[in-house]
Amino acid sequence: MTYKILDDAGYNVALAGNIGNSFAKEIAKRERQFYVLEISSFQLDDIVNFAPHIGVITNITPDHLDRYDNDFTSYLKSKLRINTNQTHRDFLLFNGEDPLLSKAVQRINTKAILHQFGTLNKKMNSTYLENECILIETQKNKTMINTMEFPLKGRHNLLNAMAASTVAHLLDVSKETIRESLLNFKGAPHRLEPVLKIQSIRYINDSKATNVNAVYFALESMTSPTVWIVGGVDKGNNYEILYPLVREKVKAIICLGVDNEKIINSFQSIIDIMVETQSMKEAVLIAKKIAQKNDNVLLSPACASFDLFQNYEDRGNQFKQAVREL
Repeated sequence: MTYKILDDAGYNVALAGNIGNSFAKEIAKRERQFYVLEISSFQLDDIVNFAPHIGVITNITPDHLDRYDNDFTSYLKSKLRINTNQTHRDFLLFNGEDPLLSKAVQRINTKAILHQFGTLNKKMNSTYLENECILIETQKNKTMINTMEFPLKGRHNLLNAMAASTVAHLLDVSKETIRESLLNFKGAPHRLEPVLKIQSIRYINDSKATNVNAVYFALESMTSPTVWIVGGVDKGNNYEILYPLVREKVKAIICLGVDNEKIINSFQSIIDIMVETQSMKEAVLIAKKIAQKNDNVLLSPACASFDLFQNYEDRGNQFKQAVREL
């Protein structure tokens, strides 16, 4: 059973037949002009009529490859199905800094208007950064939003802000409202969440980082030597993209999982200090012993949580509790 969500012009904003009947029934009862839905590759695999007015792909990196026979091309095709039923009145936003995604988007046969975002993409139908301002350029107009006081750090947060700002702009939200929302936005729990600073050591909860790409952005944002807690249920990870960042920023790796062999094999030639643990409390205590003044202790697992925890929230909450008990 499917439920259409229509905007006031009468055309399809989203069709939620594969999002779960209970959720679909609930949103079908409410009167809203637009809905924001996060759709997984699993759901996109089975869409029939789903057609977002604005589709956004923030990046595509290897994830869930165990579901796709370790074939990244199949996973990529699955993600691009978000565009399958879009029309000439719709938009497909994508990260222009992701080379694999950019090439893939340019090859698809689409009726939608393509709009890329990234720090250097200065062209028509693009969102880019200039003098600490987000510039949104479409066929109709050009808008500038000052981000000098944007509270979240890291290039990934800036890219996400660019995508969100572009969506709001395309929906005719004023730039004043967009800027106010950006300046007042607080990061989500378990995503580069500062926990405590104890004896000049910063403890950071990034439990939501369940793939290599998320860890890449987390490590990239670290500005001090870092003790990295990593591990869990592997999803076909390839850690090579992390090697330069690990060499530059990581002083020790604490493996937290039932099976840590792949992580050890991937990093043992790069990092001198590697420790295996199977409890969060032990991992945090060891991290405290290794870390020195002004260091970071970063939980950024790159893996699913289901070997030792109920979910990534449980993993993050146990990390925060263990830090508070130090």
